[in-house]
Amino acid sequence: MSQIDDTRAKRNVAVLVAAQAFLGSQITMMFVVAGLAGQQITPFACLATLPISLIVFGSMTTAPWLSNVMQRYGRRTGFFLGALGGLIGAAIGAYALSISSFWLFLVGSYMTGIYMSAQGFYRFAAADTASDAFRPKAISYVMAGGLLSAIIGPQVVAYVTANTADATVGRYIPIYYWAMGFNVVGMLLFLLLDIPKPPPASATDGPGRSKRELLASPRIMVAVICAAVSYALMNLVMTSTPLAVVGCGFGEPDAANVVTVHVLAMFAPSFFTGHLITRFGVERIMGLGLAILGVAGIAALQGVDLMNFYGALFLLGVGWNFGFIGATTMLAGAHTPQERGRMQGMNDLIVFGGVTLASLASGGLMNCIGGDPVEGWAAVNIAMVPFLVLAGGSLIWLVMRNRTATA
Repeated sequence: MSQIDDTRAKRNVAVLVAAQAFLGSQITMMFVVAGLAGQQITPFACLATLPISLIVFGSMTTAPWLSNVMQRYGRRTGFFLGALGGLIGAAIGAYALSISSFWLFLVGSYMTGIYMSAQGFYRFAAADTASDAFRPKAISYVMAGGLLSAIIGPQVVAYVTANTADATVGRYIPIYYWAMGFNVVGMLLFLLLDIPKPPPASATDGPGRSKRELLASPRIMVAVICAAVSYALMNLVMTSTPLAVVGCGFGEPDAANVVTVHVLAMFAPSFFTGHLITRFGVERIMGLGLAILGVAGIAALQGVDLMNFYGALFLLGVGWNFGFIGATTMLAGAHTPQERGRMQGMNDLIVFGGVTLASLASGGLMNCIGGDPVEGWAAVNIAMVPFLVLAGGSLIWLVMRNRTATA
């Protein structure tokens, strides 16, 4: 691919980095407060994290049709619809909190999931106009845009909660006003995006492989499994973190700061993850990510002091970065442009389906397993084990298969 193409790709990356920073802040804010707010207004304690689950469920169910919209009308249209969904979701969420309606709060959470679904395609959009050499770096740089969202989002939460004497759920309402503003900024940013619609299938190329055929490809299958496990386990632990931190006697600003460190760790490695993939290979970086996720679980089980939370959540973020960006890079190179809408929508349906189940399980494990927050927190982290075995085993199988084929 010529330099002019990578020039355009770099411009698009810059727009997507800004979008990741500003619009992404609403997700970090809501992952801090939605469970805490839900715990105050839910009629059932085990459903405290259901608002977070509805965000992810909204993302999961939106991904296939939103991917088709982007395939037909372009990325800009799809991203604009995502920001509109986030704007409406934040407005509904603020109103629901003002009347303490848990069920309406869930509706707003689902609408926010439309934004989260669109955000999931930023990484693929970064690859659309990039050369093969620039692709892993483009994906990595866009993910790095989350560094600003890691600072902005949780610190908005910390500022709002630390400067109010209101002990009711109403203290979270200004956070949703902030989210509305971020979505408006995003709509303006997307006017600068320059990504052409995918070329129509030619008579020679055909429409590409069916969904069944795509998932039957070993490389695609392993990429999807590793992406789903990396994201689901990160979400499983992160969703419970504010409940665990506050439940163990620390304050809401402490919970926000722990999440800040976690999200920084999620995105800071992105400045060099693409370079590591280029140098060492995508399979090795994915494997390293899964191993670090396992170490994060071990660290979390060592105690419930504030530093234990910081250390475990830092490792959780780094592990997610290597595992998820690696899986995204593997998937992006395993399908044709004609298959893009079909494969990427199906991938995010599977990935966020796993994340939805993880966030649902998180509240149940945290609040309904054991007799106190310490036992609940331990149950959350122990639950990671079988899924890490699944993802690690599939990756080892792919590596061995490739070696056998080469030999």
